[in-house]
Amino acid sequence: MRLDYHLIDVFTNRQFGGNQLAVFSDPPTGLRASIMQRIAKELNLSETTFVFPPVAAGNCCRLRIFTPAAELPMAGHPTIGSAYMLARLGRLGPIDGAMTITIEEGVGPISVSIRSAAKGDPTEVWMKQPTPRFLDIKSDRSAIAAMLSLKASDLHASAPMQVLSSGLPFLFVMINSLEALRRIRFRHDVWSNQLAGAPGENVFVATTETVNADSSAHCRMFAPALGISEDPATGSASGPLGAYLLKYELLQSCDMVSEQGFEIGRPSFIRISVQRDGEAFSQVAVGGGCVYVGHGSLYIDETSAD
Repeated sequence: MRLDYHLIDVFTNRQFGGNQLAVFSDPPTGLRASIMQRIAKELNLSETTFVFPPVAAGNCCRLRIFTPAAELPMAGHPTIGSAYMLARLGRLGPIDGAMTITIEEGVGPISVSIRSAAKGDPTEVWMKQPTPRFLDIKSDRSAIAAMLSLKASDLHASAPMQVLSSGLPFLFVMINSLEALRRIRFRHDVWSNQLAGAPGENVFVATTETVNADSSAHCRMFAPALGISEDPATGSASGPLGAYLLKYELLQSCDMVSEQGFEIGRPSFIRISVQRDGEAFSQVAVGGGCVYVGHGSLYIDETSAD
């Protein structure tokens, strides 16, 4: 069985930056989840997507998203990169400035806005995310600092270590400085004892000190349970990040840019927009650019995935 895929860099405006994504735009409708999972592990990117016909009439497609270790109910750069690829392939028809589509994912329908110059590839893609939920607060600062190979004094004194989720939960940990964030060496042994198997086992760290003057926060993300040692760009955490920074008054603007991936040589820039009504967040969206890298084919013996 031959399966063709496209390779895209997401949340960047140049090749070899951003987060890599493989998009299988025409998989057979009966393709088994076990094969999709094996393919994602074979490619070993942060995520791989498979585009299927929609269940509900009027929607664009149904998207299944896999890390090397698990299927996800929703993710940022796979949604944005897959929409970009469908537009580039002409599957969405002509785009006159902007187009909004609906993609079915595990969390439900996701609204995606595609912006394009005349007769060109999409220039920017945005996705609306489910309203972030503020969940458990962790209190053991020493343990979390040890997991990051930092001192407790390197953690922000007033911002809580809290789990947030827009479909995929992350533990948000604010760091005092860019210098301290760069010193992080993630300890899997401490993570296994403290967070493995618990809500928020994916760890997202951030500081409001940045490399780029136009950025709002500098971030890193570690997800051992998903088979991701460090993620170059985490769209599903970036919407909640915006809500977190506003709620705890670490930033004031509802329009932000998160920079990520610098420590692993893949600079990424994620735009974040948050609409706020008092303490409530009515709409959260993330967006960015994509760059096409290439395409390839896999030749699958179906029995090898059993």
